[in-house]
Amino acid sequence: MSGDSSSERVVIIGSGPAGWTAAIYAARADLEPVCLIGVPRSNPAPVLPGGQLMLTTEVENYPGFPEGISGPDMMQGFQQQAERFGTRVRGVDVTACDFSSRPFTLTTSEGDTVKADSVIIATGATANWIGLDNELRLATSGGGVSACAVCDGALPVFRDQPLAVVGGGDSAMEEASYLAKFGSKVYVIHRRDTLRASKAMQERVLSNDAIEMVWDSQVVDVIGETVIEAVELENTKTGQRSRLDVRGLFVAIGHTPATSFLEGSGVLLDDAGYVVVDGGSSRTNIDGVFAAGDVADSIYRQAITAAGMGCKAALDAERWLSEHAD
Repeated sequence: MSGDSSSERVVIIGSGPAGWTAAIYAARADLEPVCLIGVPRSNPAPVLPGGQLMLTTEVENYPGFPEGISGPDMMQGFQQQAERFGTRVRGVDVTACDFSSRPFTLTTSEGDTVKADSVIIATGATANWIGLDNELRLATSGGGVSACAVCDGALPVFRDQPLAVVGGGDSAMEEASYLAKFGSKVYVIHRRDTLRASKAMQERVLSNDAIEMVWDSQVVDVIGETVIEAVELENTKTGQRSRLDVRGLFVAIGHTPATSFLEGSGVLLDDAGYVVVDGGSSRTNIDGVFAAGDVADSIYRQAITAAGMGCKAALDAERWLSEHAD
């Protein structure tokens, strides 16, 4: 190991299910991890330590919670469990990484640096929102606006109700197909008159009688005080506005991985900005640097898959540190 006595053995960047699970495993392995959980911010959309689950009012599909649990409560439990085993927590962002030599150097938003023998990147990915005030308010208050149909679509509040999906790619088609099993009607709202989704996904949606396309339209307002009642649409060709009554709005216009701080670090990213890992492991292209959760997963994006990846990252880091011990 080329580290020195002042470097941390494991530094975890980010929180959420991946980061906290990595911290639990690393702490129980006596690696004394430090978790840099980030700083809350609200523009252009809420981003909180704890990840996307901090915007989820009810989690019903995580094993072990038969009655469900709120996302913030779940993340609080994860953090408390990590801290119980000795994880140290700092509420700072990482603004830059130097992985050119070990120990690695991480620069924080407070202007100081943290030295690390190994690093686990678990910064997640944030949902892209339309950016409407009422959309974001109802998304954070449990008012029927969501960025994940698989997470929320089966909740009782959405069953046998008219629902809307915004988007035109594969993700939007998958969301619409999933919601069609629960809602009375699913409207897919798209800015254009053609879809970006693959032909197979298009055919699945267009052939489903429970799904109706709303072409050449964009959502310009979300109507409702405590829960969504309707969306206001604007025709992108004529400018004409109309009201569409719905009881759920699912925004499926993509996600942005939180990897901007990795610019110039040498960590390999794919074309969409997600961290590339080696096969089913958490290993990145840089020895001693690992990634877990939605920051390295553009497909599943579930709490349980993120937690599983966090476990793998901690185990991979522990083994790597053992192999590179002085």
